[in-house]
Amino acid sequence: MKASNVTFSISTLKYVSMAFVLAWSVSCSDSSEEDVQTESEIPEEGSEEPKTPTAPVSECSDPSSFIFNEKDGLVNVEFENAEFSGDWELKSSDTDHTGEGYMVWTGSQSLGNPGNGLTTFKINIANTGTYQFIWRSSVTTGTNGTEHNDTWLRFDDADDFFGEKGNGSIVYPAGRDKSPTPEGSSKDGWFKIFRSGGDLSFKWQSSTSDNDAHDIFVKFDTPGTYTMEISARSSGHAIDKFVLFNESFTKNQATESANALSEITCGNQ
Repeated sequence: MKASNVTFSISTLKYVSMAFVLAWSVSCSDSSEEDVQTESEIPEEGSEEPKTPTAPVSECSDPSSFIFNEKDGLVNVEFENAEFSGDWELKSSDTDHTGEGYMVWTGSQSLGNPGNGLTTFKINIANTGTYQFIWRSSVTTGTNGTEHNDTWLRFDDADDFFGEKGNGSIVYPAGRDKSPTPEGSSKDGWFKIFRSGGDLSFKWQSSTSDNDAHDIFVKFDTPGTYTMEISARSSGHAIDKFVLFNESFTKNQATESANALSEITCGNQ
């Protein structure tokens, strides 16, 4: 082999080796930069990543925990939104109802003994004062609007619960050391709440005291959550909805179908 050829080969080998080393260095540098960038995106131990806001608490699914919240002097509730015992049945055959339907007591009558088929509603009052109570009900048994037309009602933890007429006459439920008491049935703080008239269809009307109809009122002196109790009286009495409203509303305003339903929050009964 000639010396010139050996020299060329060695020189060529040097250049190839240098090129390989340079390429390897660039490759390592690029890899190192990528690693540094990736590491910079990893939070340090003990630090927190930005959190996505969680969704608001969903609506309560257990009716026994429902609390209905008064707003601006109005409580507006679908009657079926409660936990019912006994022979209450949800029906919807009469299409003139709101919400899912209406509740009907299908068991035996409890004309003088309140407490059967007991149902409660928790109501949170923010704006204190006196509220009128009224529900939307109908008669589903028989053809006489003055029969099968009533259910028991009690607000035992409110500051006052009474019936009042336009002439100033006031009656109190029996069994609470107040007088006078209404004509007809009343016991242990319960009012018999009836609708009158010959018609059977749903209408907004709630009265107590037989043949001397008094409207229903509840007084709340302190903000807080109160318990409204319902128990069965007449079989076939259907209840669709109820409202409580203060003096800032008329009856017609409080019972407008366009009114928003009361917000439901969760609590312990």
